[in-house]
Amino acid sequence: MKPLLLMQTGDAPQAIQSELANFDQMFLQQGNIAADRVQIVHLPAGDPLLPPENYCGVVITGSPAMVTEQLPWSEQAAAWLRQAMQIRLPIFGVCYGHQLLAYALGGEVGYHPQGMEVGTLEIELLPAASHDKRLMALPPRFKANLIHSQSVLTPPPAAEVLARSRQDACQILRYGDNALTTQFHPEFDGAAMQRYLSWLSEREPENQQAYQVKQQQVSNTPFSQMLLQGFVVSLGAQRSNAG
Repeated sequence: MKPLLLMQTGDAPQAIQSELANFDQMFLQQGNIAADRVQIVHLPAGDPLLPPENYCGVVITGSPAMVTEQLPWSEQAAAWLRQAMQIRLPIFGVCYGHQLLAYALGGEVGYHPQGMEVGTLEIELLPAASHDKRLMALPPRFKANLIHSQSVLTPPPAAEVLARSRQDACQILRYGDNALTTQFHPEFDGAAMQRYLSWLSEREPENQQAYQVKQQQVSNTPFSQMLLQGFVVSLGAQRSNAG
């Protein structure tokens, strides 16, 4: 069987890696992904991508980089994703991955005018979501963990907006039956979100009080996680119960 590609576009801060995990392990853990069914390709490190037809699907991670930096590895990944869309490869993009696919297909990505969106926040499904079988198990409103400064400001023509938050109008984008992307992080459990907020407090002591309030609101986000796990199940790449 073809492997699932985990397209790693960056790394978690060192403090989070040492205490919890890096992005690749977060996806394996929260997505219930079998390690022997996945190929992890770390793009900033220069790992090569095989052509899209070599994979059963792709999950694109978040990154501390910005899509608007147009880094060489990111531009190469955007071109690869355009090829993947042409063969209708199953795609699940998260945060940077969400923005990268939108950018690759002609959308506008940039800094959100309201600044960083961070914490365990409410996501609202839009009426169009009722037509997508991947979202049918989700309630109209559910919690998700977020941390991002850039957003999809204008979706590409191929995209349909399925969810929003109070700040960001494009929380879930659908590209037909094969591609779904989320601005929020289904791979972050409550512990990861707590540690990110602590890390931000250490970096920005002037905003410490605001981050402490957000820490009191942090939780696990099972409905968000369900989207990632559903994608993995659809490809047959999940761990067995005995694994």
